[in-house]
Amino acid sequence: MFSGVFLLDGCPLSTSSSGSGKPAFAAASRRLARGPLAVGAVSDLVSRPILGKNGLAEGSLIANWAAIVGESVAKQTMPERLRFSKGTRANGELLIRAASGPVALKLDHDRLFMLDTINRYFGYQAVARIKIIQAPLPLAPRVSRVVPPRKLSHQEEEELDDLLDDVTDPELRATLERLGRHVVARSSDT
Repeated sequence: MFSGVFLLDGCPLSTSSSGSGKPAFAAASRRLARGPLAVGAVSDLVSRPILGKNGLAEGSLIANWAAIVGESVAKQTMPERLRFSKGTRANGELLIRAASGPVALKLDHDRLFMLDTINRYFGYQAVARIKIIQAPLPLAPRVSRVVPPRKLSHQEEEELDDLLDDVTDPELRATLERLGRHVVARSSDT
């Protein structure tokens, strides 16, 4: 039958390891019966197969990279791949991308300290070697600044009220008024 993690109606499922092919979600069903489930509790089920293809089955390494190595180092580096020997989850090799030559040199100098810090995070000897490559980091997503619309003039306010006189539903009127304010303010700005 199938193996792995699937999403069915927004519910994470995994097939049982017993080979019966039946979904192994009895524990999740019991948990859902007690109340809502935090996203973090099931996100590992979804992210592990995706991140595992890139050698980062430990998705928490990416999510907590800044907390593990420090904010200043995290801004200039990122973990690329964590590879383990077949059948083990220890003594792996972590590939780290450094943004520039000086950063790579600093990482190389602090290699033992980083090994200790990363293994302390995992709680066991997860990483035995660190390999550093110098390559550009992906660009951070741009943060767009939202400019508030300008205040309407008295004449524009009256025209908007006249247009909305026929609307009787208070919720619809409030929504259309907000929309109208934004449209009028933006159209006269350009």
